[in-house]
Amino acid sequence: MGGTPRHQRGLTFISFALLMAVAGFFLLLLFRIGPVYLNHYKVRSSLESLKSDRELLEKTREDILKTLEKRWDINMVDTVTTKDVRIIRSDGILRVQVAYEVARPIMGNVDALIRFDDQIEVERR
Repeated sequence: MGGTPRHQRGLTFISFALLMAVAGFFLLLLFRIGPVYLNHYKVRSSLESLKSDRELLEKTREDILKTLEKRWDINMVDTVTTKDVRIIRSDGILRVQVAYEVARPIMGNVDALIRFDDQIEVERR
């Protein structure tokens, strides 16, 4: 009547298990590393918001650091501190740089080390 099929279709159990393991690994990476990039977005947006401050060039180093620290506290950013901030003034240009590293455990003794380095420049108008 029916005979044997010429081509078998579908996944075997081993293929399905391997596919789920790979998908699970990438989901694990997403859940472990995703919050780091969300925090980085908050750090970057607080740094960019300094550009809108008209009195930024006249502020002292401590005032700029306090402003950044307040914004990071409001946004609940805990991966960066004011020690990671460099402020450079030269020829009417203010450069604020935030460079930091975040290490997150992935699985067992495997960690992900992520480096960020952002800066803004504000010129006298």
